[in-house]
Amino acid sequence: MTSPAPQLLAAKSGPTVRKTSYTAAVVVNLVMLFVINNLLSWDWFRFLTADFGPLLWLINVSLVATILINLVWLGYNPVWFRSLSQIGLNLISALVTVRMYQVFPFDFSTYEFDWAPLVRLVIILAMVGLALGTITELFKLVPQRVKLSSSRD
Repeated sequence: MTSPAPQLLAAKSGPTVRKTSYTAAVVVNLVMLFVINNLLSWDWFRFLTADFGPLLWLINVSLVATILINLVWLGYNPVWFRSLSQIGLNLISALVTVRMYQVFPFDFSTYEFDWAPLVRLVIILAMVGLALGTITELFKLVPQRVKLSSSRD
């Protein structure tokens, strides 16, 4: 469940902005790790069911992986490595979203509006976004050695 925004910002900025972005991503994901792991006990969101509990380990893997990769990027961040590691993070996030869709640990039956179809749509859009992001990162890994013949003319 990673956010590509810090990586997008970091990819087009200087080293100071990149390091600030990676540090911010670490802090945000640490906070998310704490919040996600306490949601059921805090009982803030009554639409979360007990089925959310068994998903926590997979969500935690995603958050911890994101934290670790951002820490690595603080010291080592060539473009090829960022793309490769972002692909890995996207694949982990895809596992989380697919499992979230399968389990669907939400119950909106007490609400006047049936939120379930909208939440399912958001999860599907997240899957599509992760797929597109992964394809984009794959293209970044392909060397740009092929020159169009029209560019030589």
